[in-house]
Amino acid sequence: MLRELQLSLLVMLLLSCGFLFQLTRKSSCLFSCLPPDKSQQGLEALLGKGRSIVFLETSERMEPSPLVSCAVESAARVYPEQPVVFFMKGLSSPTPLPPNSTYPAFSLLSAIDNVFLVPLDMKSLFEDTPLSSWYTQVNASAESHWLHVSSDGARLAVIWKFGGVYLDTDIISIRPVPAGNFLAAQASRYSSNGAFGFGARHAFLWRCMENFVEHYDSGVWGRQGPDLMTRMLRVWCRLADFRRELGDLRCVDVSFLHPRRFYPIPFPEWRRYYEVWAPEEPSFNGSYALHLWNYMNREGKGVVRGSNTLAERLYRQHCPRTYRHLVRGPEPGVTGESGPGNK
Repeated sequence: MLRELQLSLLVMLLLSCGFLFQLTRKSSCLFSCLPPDKSQQGLEALLGKGRSIVFLETSERMEPSPLVSCAVESAARVYPEQPVVFFMKGLSSPTPLPPNSTYPAFSLLSAIDNVFLVPLDMKSLFEDTPLSSWYTQVNASAESHWLHVSSDGARLAVIWKFGGVYLDTDIISIRPVPAGNFLAAQASRYSSNGAFGFGARHAFLWRCMENFVEHYDSGVWGRQGPDLMTRMLRVWCRLADFRRELGDLRCVDVSFLHPRRFYPIPFPEWRRYYEVWAPEEPSFNGSYALHLWNYMNREGKGVVRGSNTLAERLYRQHCPRTYRHLVRGPEPGVTGESGPGNK
C-alpha cells in the first residue's frame, strides 16, 4: 500500500513539473512555439505550389498592428485552402525578446491554420535575381525611404521566385481574386504595387527587377513601387482607359484590374473608412479587397469598438478574431501606423 502511494505521488510530481516547465516556456517563446506541423515546413515546400498569399514586414516590428492583423486574418478567411505567408524581418533578428513579453496579434495569427509567420532574410531572398547586386551595395542607413524601398524589392523577388499573390498589410480581403497574372490599377493607366499576382518566374517581374536596379532613385517616392509597375506595364503593352464599369483590361497575359477591384475609395478620400456611413454602407460588390491607405493616415486614425464606422464594420465582418481580441473601446482608441507594407 505504501509503495503504491509513493508511486502515485511520484507520478503527480512529474506531471506538476511538466506543467510548470510548459508554463514558463510559453511565457518567453515565439516562433519556436508554433505547432510542429508549421515550424517544420520548409519555405520551398510552403511556397512551391505558387498559390500562397504573401505579406511582408520589413521593419523589426514583432507585434502586428490591428490593421495588419486584420489584413492577414481576412486573407486567411477568403483563401482557406491556400497558405497565407507573412514574412517578418524581426524573426531573423538575433536580439533577444524582453522577459515575459507578450505579442497578442502574433499569437492570434500563428493560431490560424493556414497562416505561417516566417523569417524574412532579404539577402537570401534576393539571391539569383537582379536585385542581389543592388542589395549588397546599397547603404541602407543613407536611404530616406529604406523600409518602403526594400519592401518594394522584396515583394517582386518573392513572387518572381515562388509565384502567388502579394498584398499590402493594409488591404482587407473580402472575396477571392480570380486565378491568373494580374496587376491592380490605382487609377486609369496607373498601376499600384500593393496588390499583384503572378506565376513563378514570370518575365514581367524579372524585367521589373532589372528596371528597379537600372533606374534606382529612392529619393523619389514611389519610383521603385507603383511608378515602376506603371512604366513597365507601358512597355509590356499599350495601356488604354477603362471604358466601362468594372471592365478589366488584358495586357498580353496580364490582367490589369479596374481601380474599383482594390481601390474603390481613392486615396484623397481615405478618411471615409473612418467615418460613419448613413443610411447604408457601400456593398463593394465589384471589389476583391479594400486598400485602407494607411500610409496617408498620419493622424493615427484607427478602429474603435462601438464607433460604427465603415472600418469597424469591415473588421467585424472580415476579421472577427482581430476585432474581438485587439480592437479597443473609445478610451483609448487604436492608433494606425505607417508601415512599409501599408501604401
